[in-house]
Amino acid sequence: MPGAHDDQTLAWYDREAPVYAHRREPSRNERMDAFLARLQPGAAILELGCGGGQDAETMIAAGFDVTPTDGSPGLAAQAEERLGRTVRVMRFEELDAVEAYDAVWASACLLHVPEAALADILSRVWRALTPGGAFFASFKAGDGGDRDSLGRYYNFVSRPALEAAYAAAGPWSELSLEETPGGGYDGVARTWLMVLAVKG
Repeated sequence: MPGAHDDQTLAWYDREAPVYAHRREPSRNERMDAFLARLQPGAAILELGCGGGQDAETMIAAGFDVTPTDGSPGLAAQAEERLGRTVRVMRFEELDAVEAYDAVWASACLLHVPEAALADILSRVWRALTPGGAFFASFKAGDGGDRDSLGRYYNFVSRPALEAAYAAAGPWSELSLEETPGGGYDGVARTWLMVLAVKG
């Protein structure tokens, strides 16, 4: 399998973890609200790329059984401080769970996976979900992998390539992709691709 992480990107997150983990975010995440509304109370959620733990904190407060993970030891430490619980340091290619989670939340993290490795990572998510499990992920649109002004690698995937990667990962009973304008930590405006998938 091609490499599924970029060492330079992980090093950036480790180095910048104290600042990045405390950046200001909107007080309300309507997309997360809609995602959580699909789930049963207390559902088991795996969070990939939890960053500073803001999303995990919201999901835990809502009563869900959240397993936060991040590939950056620095960010995992920041999330542990926020959450008061252990955060597993796990790279995407290390996900080997089978039908263990009712949902997977992967906001603005799988966009760092090289496109050649993306279908494999998505298939790992598919295997980790219980039948009917929901999966949210977001990506920055583009025409191929590149680095941003901060040196972080992004797959900058096109909509057709992203749809193909999901199709190769496993059968989904539901797959919706929404394009929306947005920004990023580097201040550059880009189109985002928001994907909701349900395991068939």
